[in-house]
Amino acid sequence: MDDLFIGIDVGTGSARAGLFYGSGRLLASARHPIRTWREDGDIVEQSSHDIWQAVCACVREAMATSKAAPDTVKGIGFDATCSLVVLDREARPLAVGPSNDPARNIIVWMDHRAMDQTARINATHHPVLNYVGGVISPEMETPKLLWLKENRPEIFQAAGHFFDLADFLSFRATGALERSVCTVTCKWTYLAHEKRWDADYFRSIGLDELAEDDFTRIGSTIVDIATPLGRGLTAEAAHELGLLPGTPVGASLIDAHAGGVGTVGGSSPAGEASDPTSELALIMGTSLCSMALTREPTFVDGVWGPYFGAMLPGYWLLEGGQSAYGAALDRLVAMHPAFGEAKAAADEAGIPVLDHLERHAVQLAGSIEQAATLARRLHVVPELLGNRAPEADPDATGVIAGLTLANGLDDLARLFVATLCGLCYGTRQIIEANQAKGVRFETLVVSGGAARSPLLRQVLADATGLRVALPESDEPVLLGSAMVGSVAAGRQPDLPSAARAMVRIAEVVQPSHGQIADFHAAKFAAFQILQTSERRMRNLFR
Repeated sequence: MDDLFIGIDVGTGSARAGLFYGSGRLLASARHPIRTWREDGDIVEQSSHDIWQAVCACVREAMATSKAAPDTVKGIGFDATCSLVVLDREARPLAVGPSNDPARNIIVWMDHRAMDQTARINATHHPVLNYVGGVISPEMETPKLLWLKENRPEIFQAAGHFFDLADFLSFRATGALERSVCTVTCKWTYLAHEKRWDADYFRSIGLDELAEDDFTRIGSTIVDIATPLGRGLTAEAAHELGLLPGTPVGASLIDAHAGGVGTVGGSSPAGEASDPTSELALIMGTSLCSMALTREPTFVDGVWGPYFGAMLPGYWLLEGGQSAYGAALDRLVAMHPAFGEAKAAADEAGIPVLDHLERHAVQLAGSIEQAATLARRLHVVPELLGNRAPEADPDATGVIAGLTLANGLDDLARLFVATLCGLCYGTRQIIEANQAKGVRFETLVVSGGAARSPLLRQVLADATGLRVALPESDEPVLLGSAMVGSVAAGRQPDLPSAARAMVRIAEVVQPSHGQIADFHAAKFAAFQILQTSERRMRNLFR
């Protein structure tokens, strides 16, 4: 059998493993759920032990499904959400919340308990914040660390290791303490372009302890993405995964960044290699992340970065996003009176409920191009978890205008389409913020579950006026991590070379013009009116 590479992705709700050939073709994959605890006070927690067990289960399942021998696996890459893992000095889990349960040792990315700490950090206006779009987000790690110090001081003092989840996985697999430039630059304020932490930043926000001992607890040694770690898989990890000790493991990626690696810089349908700076990667999952690459540093208010080398070596990364994407769509359609009817019909047809709603919407409108017009009088701002970019407003909330007493399937289809439009207008604002600072791209390359929707791709093209490309691989996030494994194993010299060998575009959707373009211009204006009104109403109660 040909050489194989494993990509392992830990998202918000599950761990997944994909087994890929060196050509980028997927041989087998598996998924295993992970547990999440939610409590009042915006607390969202997970368990590193539970996640590692889920990783082992899906790797073993993928290997069994493929019937591949362990010696055919030549490299492994991990990616994960940007969640905070807390371990003691012996690498044992420590409780991070009021439950006092050490099994619950992860503060999940979407946990917003550190809103006060976030505001106080931003009030310092420290120069480091210039590299996170001007203001830090509660999704990042230093506000969470400050919350831990102030609210669980005994845990903060006992902690020997603070990891981004992706770095924890590579540590658990290899025993190596090196951190990836991807994670610490994007979520921990490491200045990759200067190859240093800024001790003054940590002292000014009240985390001076972390600057001690050469930043040992958060990472003294930072390495490039896909750098081989330690001596590969330890004997213990290899046994748990069903693989061979010593199998190379590359320095990890944040999950969205793995999606960027697995989509940009590949081959077009005509076989031509694309310029990664001409593409904006959109990774669509529970949230949405946008990844723009530039050759020179560009500062965009409300867009994270510029981060040097945080997705592809030698390029600067600008990272935007929408905190609630798939999560917002799921929540809003589930609230409608006709959701139960739609779910029953979808189950009978053996398809997801959103696919059923999409089919109904297209049938109702007469064509995929006209489907957006179903939302002519229904408008949605789906900011159910704040506005990550370009406003960097974590307090933003969702708005719906145009509701009636209609309660049938047709009305649910209209709400579904209106929410798709609202999500795409939020993406348009991120695009326009980049463009206003001179960042140019010709194509939106989409990945993730929502990207498989033909209707979403058409609405996105029409709402933004840009063409939308769909990668050939159904699993670009897993592919991006497998590419890390191929570089760590020495089968590819670097990630751009791996992209040329393993990433291909399958389909391109062109934006509509004329009446459809005019329709989206009017809908976008309505979206902005609602968005502004929500901000004004919120200010009345400050």
